Amino acid sequence: MPEGPREESGSSSSSSSSGASHSEGPGLQSGAGTDAGVSSRVALRKEIGLVGACAIIIGNIIGSGIFVSPKGVLENAGSVGLSLIVWVTTGIITAIGALCYAELGVTIPKSGGDYSYVNDIFGGLAGFLRLWIAVLVIAPTNQAVIALTFSNYVLQPLYPSCLPPESGMRLLAAVCLLLLTWVNCSSVRWTMYVQDIFTVGKLLALGLIIILGGVQIFKGHYYWLEPVHAFETFREYDTGQMALSFLQGSFAYGGWNFLNYVTEELVDPNRNLPRAIFISIPLVTFVYVAANAAFLTVLSPQELLASNAVAVTFGEKMLGVMSWIMPISVALSTFGGVNGSLFTSSRLFFAGAREGHLPRLLAMIHVTNCTPIPALLFTLISTLLMLCTSDIYTLINYVGFINYFFYGVAVAGQIVLRYRAPDMHRPIKVSLIWPMIYLVFCAFLLVLSFFSDPVVCGTGVAILLTGVPVYFLGVYWENKPQCWDITIGKMTHLCQKLCVVVYPVMVRSVEPQNHDDDS
Repeated sequence: MPEGPREESGSSSSSSSSGASHSEGPGLQSGAGTDAGVSSRVALRKEIGLVGACAIIIGNIIGSGIFVSPKGVLENAGSVGLSLIVWVTTGIITAIGALCYAELGVTIPKSGGDYSYVNDIFGGLAGFLRLWIAVLVIAPTNQAVIALTFSNYVLQPLYPSCLPPESGMRLLAAVCLLLLTWVNCSSVRWTMYVQDIFTVGKLLALGLIIILGGVQIFKGHYYWLEPVHAFETFREYDTGQMALSFLQGSFAYGGWNFLNYVTEELVDPNRNLPRAIFISIPLVTFVYVAANAAFLTVLSPQELLASNAVAVTFGEKMLGVMSWIMPISVALSTFGGVNGSLFTSSRLFFAGAREGHLPRLLAMIHVTNCTPIPALLFTLISTLLMLCTSDIYTLINYVGFINYFFYGVAVAGQIVLRYRAPDMHRPIKVSLIWPMIYLVFCAFLLVLSFFSDPVVCGTGVAILLTGVPVYFLGVYWENKPQCWDITIGKMTHLCQKLCVVVYPVMVRSVEPQNHDDDS
């Protein structure tokens, strides 16, 4: 298995006083040098407080979708009233999933989110496949799409009568990614400042939409929100279409689990992880439902379905000469979304390298900034490569099914862990009814999605299975030729010098013996 930072038992004077144990990464082998002396002083810093934690969740969930095209839910739901029910229901289901992840996050207090949970509970192959699909498609494509949306709305005022040139959009998207990668490499504190500021900005923009919608309701413009009209159907209800409506709504809440990717950098995660979830998910649900209701005070369902940029159409009708506010709001929202995605995705790759599932260089951090620069650069390069393809949206469709499959696997792992390790210390312990409800919802979405579009879902499964031979060749096969180890070691040593990085100390909480789980 590729070697990464190994964990060593034992404690120092500081660990004994704080109730934590420290482990150091090994020195580099095969000519890669040693860094034990330096790495003993370098670790990921706990710099994310409650406000920053909320900004990560809110900033990653609220991207361009709510501004650009909420029509997918309405189109598949069949009526205004049912679409609003879908928004509320998916928000509640998202909150349940996040609650389950809160328990997992403090029970397995490692960065990496569902990858770490699946890896620890179900073993290396399952964990690697979760990481494989994230590295290969999910992370780079999501970041590329958000960056392209940012560039589209920045350039839109320069091309009022046509679409911006594709080459210009891709170039500006690349500049956006380069700038934010530099910020992320420089300082976690700077990254969180950017995240906080742009999260506040997108909430203010959505607040403006909600206030304008409230003014419309006060004036009596709420025809489509009255129950007698809200449930007027513009097509017959269909179970398959309803499933797609819920799937669209669930995608709009995507990013709810990103805080679990950075657990090790949270200040007091046992308190701040659940608090951030309890604050952020209800807030996002309220904002989503209220914004959709506000759109319907100005636009009819037919107008909403005909628009590919609902917030922009809304702004043109309500703001007049100030309608430029909406495209700028989308641009600011997506800029913050790119920042949050880079920050969390790099921690996923960092966690994967630390477990030996990615090159060990990605498990190193800068000696002074304490940021995972190799993992950030890897994230940047994979996203820039994705910008060169024209099939980004197709790839997202292919693996969206797999993404939600692994959400279900992680939550199922919570139930398995309860029975496998009943005495394990759990600072948060939720009733098993919640993971069961979430699993039923996941099964509903996955089964109906597969029957609705078996080709797309089957292609996603095929992409996932390509990771099986990679796992056995790259991870499971430990006794590789010596020339391979020497070459990789020298390349790692060179990159380590260029990036000025070492293996970090890993701080883990000691599990109390005979501790009452219900505390």
